[in-house]
Amino acid sequence: MKILITGGAGFVGAYLCRLYKSKYPNGKVVAFDNLHRRGSELNIQEFSRLGIDFVHGDIRIYEDLSVLEDHFDLFIEASAEPSVLMGLNKPNLYALQTNLQGTVNCLNFALHHADCFNFLSTSRVYSIDPLKKIPLKEGDTRFYIDESGGSLSGLSEKGINEDFPVNTARSIYGATKLASELLIQEYVDTYNLKAIINRCGVLCGAGQFGKVEQGVFTLWVARHYLEKPLKYTGFGGKGKQVRDLLHPKDLFEAIEIQRDQVNRCSGEIYNIGGGTDISVSLLELTKLCQEITGNSIEIQEIPETTAVDIPLYITDYGKAHQGFGWKPNLGVQDIVSDIYEWLTKNHRTLQQIF
Repeated sequence: MKILITGGAGFVGAYLCRLYKSKYPNGKVVAFDNLHRRGSELNIQEFSRLGIDFVHGDIRIYEDLSVLEDHFDLFIEASAEPSVLMGLNKPNLYALQTNLQGTVNCLNFALHHADCFNFLSTSRVYSIDPLKKIPLKEGDTRFYIDESGGSLSGLSEKGINEDFPVNTARSIYGATKLASELLIQEYVDTYNLKAIINRCGVLCGAGQFGKVEQGVFTLWVARHYLEKPLKYTGFGGKGKQVRDLLHPKDLFEAIEIQRDQVNRCSGEIYNIGGGTDISVSLLELTKLCQEITGNSIEIQEIPETTAVDIPLYITDYGKAHQGFGWKPNLGVQDIVSDIYEWLTKNHRTLQQIF
């Protein structure tokens, strides 16, 4: 077994590298990364200890990929500039080149060097205007989908499925990932590339160096642990906005099942996320963080909402469940506990980063 993971030193990529090396100890796992994201360099020492090969390279440069002469059973494309705020005020060329030209380079490499190409996309491909029009009810601690408030394509009480609209603006980041999805489907149809697209919910867990615009749930746990202030931003500043969470271990299980069924699933798009059972509002997360860390912190209320923020996103993963029996297993408390244990074990190093 030979596995290549681009973005392999990032949060999700590194987690997948470790899981694959654990499952296939005699296999070859290659982490390819340009170490652009702060904290990614901390994974290199562990890679060496575990026998994971690290290649320092940039997917924007095809020649960097071409030094890899192996043929891989699986190529996971986990590299991206993932901030939903990127390019909000002016074009971000690094992000555009990474998320677009990088995908083209990875596809051309995969055509000749991989049996299966798995692309990690995002729920951010869904259009913002329809997401803001989801009928909602306001509860004591969160927003809920109001089933009596009309209908939208791709929306049910289970959340948002793959038929939800993608045909209007969705953020620059979301647009680059949607454009990549379209290219992948063309490569599948035109060149018979075996490829699968996963639109992931909010990925979080130990090893993520969270920021406000990307990885906020991990940041929430870290700020409670370090007793640093936070802000409820948007939607009245009450912290009732909701997301579903996905741990990399559950993503790993989905990718493994898909690899075994790639001939049947090639070209398909799957929503992969926690669903209603593994969803949480920031207000609910605050209470859980207080219970696990034992700390209460100041949280400022900022009522104003940014242009790219949405009050609720919950993944309907029914297609994946029906297609190959996948469902997530690690709940919100499991994920928060995983992050907290990582913080306590690496306090000195992580305090400097967070």
